Amino acid sequence: MKRALQFVVAVFVYTAFGQGANATDLTALLVGDMKKMVIHATPVDLPPVTLVDLNDAPQDLTQFRGHWALVNFWATWCAPCRAEMPSIGKLAQEFPDLKVVLIATGRNPVPQIARFTDEVGVSDLPQLRDPKMALSSQIGILGLPVTIILNPEGQEVARMIGDAKWDAPEALALIDAMMPAD
Repeated sequence: MKRALQFVVAVFVYTAFGQGANATDLTALLVGDMKKMVIHATPVDLPPVTLVDLNDAPQDLTQFRGHWALVNFWATWCAPCRAEMPSIGKLAQEFPDLKVVLIATGRNPVPQIARFTDEVGVSDLPQLRDPKMALSSQIGILGLPVTIILNPEGQEVARMIGDAKWDAPEALALIDAMMPAD
């Protein structure tokens, strides 16, 4: 099954690149749910905001520097967040070098976060909280879910407002094309 999916993704990427996409022009890959992805012409620095983990220990996103990261802003009460979360878990499995980080935004009691992530099968992903919405407010997260892509320098290079099927071939192809091969 995984080999078949890799073949589909390879064909998709090859076709997209054949239509004119390159490392700096990913617009040919913005199909399906990925049409909602906005790729920034210039990377955007994030403000230095302290988040907390599920044990209230201070954390921030600098711990993911040196890696590509997909950061999903969500809440326990958000139905679209619940719908997309299993596909985020599958995306993380497909791209072990991609850091997939979940940030519960606003008032989300830790027991509800734990129950939510257990139910949707993503409890193994890094989980942070932005309980006072400090980061969310500063970077313009106005609704949920919102997903941002960070480059290895910790800068936002793309943003999607709304839910998506992150394990769909078009999502896998876009993420694969964004992350340079080693």
